[in-house]
Amino acid sequence: MNFKKHLKDSLLTNNPVLGQLLGLCSTMAITTTLFNGLGMGISVTLILICSNVVISLLRKVIPDKIRIAAYIVVIAGFVTMVDLLLQAYLPALSESLGVFIPLIVVNCIILGRAEAFASKHGVLASAVDGLTQGIGYTAALVVMCIIREFLGSGTFGAGVIGADGIRILPEQYPALLIILPVGGFLTLGCLIAFTQWVNRKLAERAERKEAAG
Repeated sequence: MNFKKHLKDSLLTNNPVLGQLLGLCSTMAITTTLFNGLGMGISVTLILICSNVVISLLRKVIPDKIRIAAYIVVIAGFVTMVDLLLQAYLPALSESLGVFIPLIVVNCIILGRAEAFASKHGVLASAVDGLTQGIGYTAALVVMCIIREFLGSGTFGAGVIGADGIRILPEQYPALLIILPVGGFLTLGCLIAFTQWVNRKLAERAERKEAAG
């Protein structure tokens, strides 16, 4: 299995958020600080890996007619574990993310990878798929968090580097609109457009190399 290719696809070509347009509700809702983005990204990555592995192990014994229900039960079990761990060890993050942690159960990224990949491949390949897709999801969240926190609050790393992070812009300059829901739409739209532009340039470069070779 080509890990580099999988990772490149997850980061650019087939990014869960910027390419497949999955999990957009939580993406726009929680990406106001780097703390939230890292917390949600790592949580989803862990759940992706664990659920992919278990579903891959059970793929030959789960009846086809109830496979979606079975996948949801497996995913819900790992989401409950992560939710309880956050409440126990990172209560501030659990409170900040709120209902979006339990809603990971119906996150299309996790259910989609279970149906499209883990149910058809071996354990190792499914684990790698969960890891790379989780990295792609986390990267998209972190970039959105950095942009929205910087432009909307004028800070960087709030909750990660101290409670208030590092202030970069004076308090009177940030555009508070960016940390509101409309700011999430604007930021996400710009990132999707940029990702598509990069993908097009990479595809054109690959075509030129193929033609030259």
